[in-house]
Amino acid sequence: MDRRFELRQQQLIEDAELKSELSKGMLDRLETFVEPFAATLGRREMKENAQQYVSGLLSDLERKNVESIAYRNDRDRRAFQRFIGISPWDFRPLEKELVRQVGQDLGQDDGVIVFDPSGHKKCGHESVGVQRQWIGRLGKVENCQVGIYMGYVTRCDHVVVATRLYLPKEWAKDRKRRKKCGIPREVRFQTRHELALEMLQEHGPLLPHCWITGDDEMGRSTAFRQQLRVLSEQYLLAVPSNTNIRDLEAPLPPYQGHGAPAKVPFQRADKWVTTLSDEDWTRIDVRDGEKGPLVLEIVKCRVVAKTEHSREKSTEELLVVTRYLDENRQTKYDYHLSNAASDTPLEELARVSKAEHLVENGLKRAKSEAGLSDYETRTWSGWYHHQILSLIATWFLIREARRGKKIHACDHGSVDSHVIGYPSSPGLRSLPSGLGNPLGTTQKYSKRNGTILSLQKA
Repeated sequence: MDRRFELRQQQLIEDAELKSELSKGMLDRLETFVEPFAATLGRREMKENAQQYVSGLLSDLERKNVESIAYRNDRDRRAFQRFIGISPWDFRPLEKELVRQVGQDLGQDDGVIVFDPSGHKKCGHESVGVQRQWIGRLGKVENCQVGIYMGYVTRCDHVVVATRLYLPKEWAKDRKRRKKCGIPREVRFQTRHELALEMLQEHGPLLPHCWITGDDEMGRSTAFRQQLRVLSEQYLLAVPSNTNIRDLEAPLPPYQGHGAPAKVPFQRADKWVTTLSDEDWTRIDVRDGEKGPLVLEIVKCRVVAKTEHSREKSTEELLVVTRYLDENRQTKYDYHLSNAASDTPLEELARVSKAEHLVENGLKRAKSEAGLSDYETRTWSGWYHHQILSLIATWFLIREARRGKKIHACDHGSVDSHVIGYPSSPGLRSLPSGLGNPLGTTQKYSKRNGTILSLQKA
């Protein structure tokens, strides 16, 4: 192993030690933290339930569901079942307060809003919205519920701030199941993209940002990209590898002497990539990985992408392709379309392309440390109640981790404000200092020359 990575490894081991000042007063801070959220619930009993439920989600329980949390707090589980599954309190004021806090604490003008559908595997067919449907994370169809999550990423940190439950058409039309699960009358079928746009219009003004991104399930929709353009939003959305594109920078075919001049034919994005040489790619050091620097290669090109409906007017976009080695040391390609200017620096495009992966990590963090998928409620309101309290609990963990980094900064000297990192495990047991920031620090743009362009400050 390279000497510098040995030193970095030793630093991470030392920083993983939990210092007493990190946990001192944590319960008092948790109680104070929950107060502005609980204040929206009105009655004292409801506020106490919210405090205890969030505390249970942050505990070391193996399964963080109503029954386990009630047992831990020595409470009658029926009271918690009513609070989560039946009580009519509105989750939206709590979600609004979460978005407000995140925007105030982490907000930066070049922030990135990320939309990521994520499934929760469930048995049976009685829980609201559950059926066999596609889970992008698993790459297959499973019996599950799907939530559309809205994440926010800046150079400071990343956090999931809002969610909407996807209600399949079969559920939206089934009056019997709607009534049984308490689905409000005004709720109608909405596509996953419509749910994302709803959250964007509701919460976007509170989150300073200049980019919208998401996985290929979000980016494949021409209508979604068009709607973002109507809203004057700048996007960099992943698209499937089989997306058909026309290279606007390729030389035109020779004129045949009659008819309109020929155009460059459409081809799949993954086929277009095979025509590139190694000199066409630029290498960029994005951030530290567990086994050394995480380096990706990136290329961009002006293209026109085929629409789902041939009659729709095609719009010029920027095709951005990245490639890197995955955990199995296999080369992985990611394809994106963007409405950004063609002269947008590659460093900036690389920075934004990593935001989606950070929100994926944020969802894993919420599931593993705050019980995001551990609910057992079947009702519409119960799903939203558990989800928002889990996202609030995750936000508390992030704030505690950031507090730990400030303590470490005091121990090790001053820290550059542009190089604030985040723990590889966002709980309270691993709070390393001095890591590269989540999206890196951009440097002056350089043309492709075979060198590595660092997004990190040395």
